Amino acid sequence: MSAFFEEALTPDLRQAGRQTLGVHSQIEACRIWHARLFARGWIAPAWPAAWGGTGWSARQRFLFDRQCALNDAPVLFAGGLRSLGPLLIEQGSDAQRARYLGPILSGKDLWCQGFSEPGAGSDLAAVSCRAVRHGEAYHVSGTKIWTTGAHLANRMFGIFRTADGERRQHGLTFLLIDMDSPGLTVSPILDLAGQHDFNQVFFDDVVVPVDNRVGAEHDGWSMAKRLMQLARANNTPRPWCVAPCATPAID
Repeated sequence: MSAFFEEALTPDLRQAGRQTLGVHSQIEACRIWHARLFARGWIAPAWPAAWGGTGWSARQRFLFDRQCALNDAPVLFAGGLRSLGPLLIEQGSDAQRARYLGPILSGKDLWCQGFSEPGAGSDLAAVSCRAVRHGEAYHVSGTKIWTTGAHLANRMFGIFRTADGERRQHGLTFLLIDMDSPGLTVSPILDLAGQHDFNQVFFDDVVVPVDNRVGAEHDGWSMAKRLMQLARANNTPRPWCVAPCATPAID
């Protein structure tokens, strides 16, 4: 493993890793590092080997993450790898897995998360961006905000209002949306330092095929909760190694 890091992490990539201020490193460095991990077979440490992952144990994953940190590796744009991919492996249809998992692994597809809205931040059950079904498609209208990386992503996963009821959680549906869809626009939100990580995304009658729904209609809350559980499991360090550890046996 040490030899791979020494060769693959060139000085410019290490510099990009050290200079990371936002949730991911400079996007070109992300793409290069993603491609090198993918070529080595190490891009998805938490995925099962049957779906293109490493099949590593939790300890191996921890040690790999530790080596990335110690070697100033770029922080990946990884919403697809850490959140959506594991959800599709568990909850997606065969067609969705066939269509989306390969491009997530290769880095061809970058995914942003469409959850928060102007009136639904910490209270995501208040989502009001509406998806109305017409035959075999949903028509989406409304807005999402604080959408990290929407200006870089070519796809979005998110929850949208498909019904009203006594419990707001029961009227949400989990959809996958192409960012180049007609009627979808992205407006940048700059921070005080002029950094562009966040965006507001507007939907003006954006058409989304029903085949792009994950889980049942009106059951998006369950899908979103499961996605967050999987994301936390993939991102949380495991404290097996407090003192310096030996390099794991990873080929």
